[in-house]
Amino acid sequence: MNNLESLPLVIGLGELLWDCFGDDRRPGGAPANVAFQANQLGCQGTVVSRVGQDALGTELLDFLKQQQLSTEYIQIDQAFPTGTVTVEFTNANDPQYTIHERVAWDHLEFNGTLAELMKQTRAVCFGTLAQREETSRESIHKCLAATDSDCLVVYDINLRQHYFDRSWIERSLSAAKIVKLNQDEVGILSGLLNVTFGDIKQFAAYLQQAYEVEAVCITRGAAGCLIFTCDQEYDIPGTPIEVADAVGAGDAFTAALISRRLLGWPWEKAALFANRVGGLVASHSGAMPVLRDEFEKLSQEIQNR
Repeated sequence: MNNLESLPLVIGLGELLWDCFGDDRRPGGAPANVAFQANQLGCQGTVVSRVGQDALGTELLDFLKQQQLSTEYIQIDQAFPTGTVTVEFTNANDPQYTIHERVAWDHLEFNGTLAELMKQTRAVCFGTLAQREETSRESIHKCLAATDSDCLVVYDINLRQHYFDRSWIERSLSAAKIVKLNQDEVGILSGLLNVTFGDIKQFAAYLQQAYEVEAVCITRGAAGCLIFTCDQEYDIPGTPIEVADAVGAGDAFTAALISRRLLGWPWEKAALFANRVGGLVASHSGAMPVLRDEFEKLSQEIQNR
């Protein structure tokens, strides 16, 4: 490692791919987005994923290198191509995804190199989509099992198309310290778990008790977020913005929340910062806009409140 070694290591574990918008394409994949944004937010963001031995894979690796992210833990697959997603919009706030199958990130392999990396990480973010194939699903959970007990394990449920299953979700909830989901996913998850609740607070309490989750974060788009810890509830309002597209905004929120909790910020300030970071990303096109200076200015503003 280099001078980044002193920064907290934050791993995005799962899919790395191209988001394809008509004739345009941009780097994406929820865990990769989290690692990218964590890197802009003062951490050592690192992607753990797999790309194909093809031009699209090379282009992704070159992009990450240009943005000063390590590509050491991105595996190269000789059989399956680099992943792609077709993104379409009914409106800027509601991207629709077609996630193509039989791609490299479905075949992530656990090995000794990843085991050593996971021992060093301060935080890891993973989701549901990259668990759609058994190979990557088992590799992800072996990675999580290799982390130290004080590692901040964040499960961003991130349900896409039909690529989820109750057993995968329950296994992931049990592995997580923080669970993040959006309002729509609250309803879907309640149905999958065959439980009903009078309000969101009861839903969060159920996740905390049933799966020993330390905190539940529910994002509400323009309305901000709700965070439930073991003994506190935080209702953080949103800030009005002009949305360019919402792709990656939730991942930026997650990265910001992780980065500020690792710095020891209290939940309320960390959540306020995360809301604002998510909004900044939504006001730009694509999931990985370069906003390092804007994030630093915003961090100082909120820290000094």
